[in-house]
Amino acid sequence: MTQADAFGTRATLTEGVVYHRLDALAERGVADVSRLPVTVKVLLENIVRHAGERFVREVDVEALARWDGTQVAHDRERAFMPARVLLQDFTGVPAVVDLAAMRAAVALGGGAPPRIDPLVPVDLVDEHSVQDAAYGEAQAY
Repeated sequence: MTQADAFGTRATLTEGVVYHRLDALAERGVADVSRLPVTVKVLLENIVRHAGERFVREVDVEALARWDGTQVAHDRERAFMPARVLLQDFTGVPAVVDLAAMRAAVALGGGAPPRIDPLVPVDLVDEHSVQDAAYGEAQAY
């Protein structure tokens, strides 16, 4: 979790439990977010939490907070950075294979394969379709 608080939304619920108050955006004159659908509020809280980091600019937060539901913004991506991704074997195996293929291509091109790495932690539940030949060691990665 970032320590930055670009919009002054960071609050503590109890010791060790930090969240970002979306109503603080209205208090600071950014936008009244009470009118937003819950799904948009979830996305907004996520980008507020990451504002000022690599993929989320303050203008991204402001644009989503001011969204009125009538216009579709095709000119920008919406960052979403979940804390963790959970994939079942039939969806996760292709993702792992894609990562392995990208790393192999980077290596063939003379690059550094470790640069190909997910941005968020990923848990893969593998029941039977992946065989774990190595685990818990550097070579397994």
